[in-house]
Amino acid sequence: MPAQNQTIAVLGAGAWGTALAVMLARGGTRVRLCVRRETHLTEIRATAENKSYLPGIAIPESIELTSDWRKAVADVDTIVLAVPSRHARAALEPLVDSIRVGAVLISATKGVEEGTLLTMTALIRELASKRAHAAVLSGPGFAAEVARGRPAALVAAASNEAIAIRVRNQFASRTVRVYSSTDVIGVELAGAAKNVIAIAAGASDGLGLGSSARAAVITRGLAEIMRLAEAAGGLRETIAGLSGLGDLVLTCTGDLSRNRAVGIRLARGEVLEVGDGEGEGRPVAEGIANARAIRALAKRLGVEMPIVDGVYRALYEAAAPATIVNELLSRELKPEF
Repeated sequence: MPAQNQTIAVLGAGAWGTALAVMLARGGTRVRLCVRRETHLTEIRATAENKSYLPGIAIPESIELTSDWRKAVADVDTIVLAVPSRHARAALEPLVDSIRVGAVLISATKGVEEGTLLTMTALIRELASKRAHAAVLSGPGFAAEVARGRPAALVAAASNEAIAIRVRNQFASRTVRVYSSTDVIGVELAGAAKNVIAIAAGASDGLGLGSSARAAVITRGLAEIMRLAEAAGGLRETIAGLSGLGDLVLTCTGDLSRNRAVGIRLARGEVLEVGDGEGEGRPVAEGIANARAIRALAKRLGVEMPIVDGVYRALYEAAAPATIVNELLSRELKPEF
């Protein structure tokens, strides 16, 4: 369980960052929640609630709220990066010189940076390797459920097992069980790619294709994620675990899934772009940007990902979801494995 004499800084007061802060604070950890916009900070202080991203959840009085991110990270040994992957570099770069040497910087963001195709821990290592150890916290957990104290299980991963265990112990709580792993790339790619597959599952549901079709999308999507992770050096066992299969099932089937909702909108004929739904005070569906990044990474690694490719075409080439379904069904028959 978390030690009560430590402070953890959470960078980003979106739904997931706020949920983690609430969970940690309830367990006795001192938490510093970093908010980007002054108007958002004022709103949270005035209402004791993050109405924009996590309505209905009381913010514990013990959580320190701040908009001074540089000051917030200067005296802590654990930092959580919980901003959308598209903004991770811009959020982290100005803070690097303020991070205490030897701190652990944990990515709670499920995404791959466009252009560089870096995972979030790779980005952390690029920017802050001389100061911080990189780790990732991932797995199946909706922010609203975790914040309400519903049971969940997550994975803490770091290349150094001792760091993974440290993060595991810090985030384990009465309601959240955390497992440790050293397969960082597997955990991260699973978390990013499942968002794209969830868009496909949502499109299937939006087209009214039924439960059998959704099961096929989830299972074949898992195969695509497994191929990608293995090509990048990850482990099949990781993809079959919480951060892979567990998170995939949750995101493809849960009514709280923003990525599944994007797929449903696609099935209705809406045209979406990377920044769609990413206005001030709106949660982000990471799968929109990640469709482009994961597709590019798959091409770089020589991995076939037809479902991801279909989602990309629906998002960026205005391909009709029904047409993509027909193309997937008419692919050459082959052994399952």
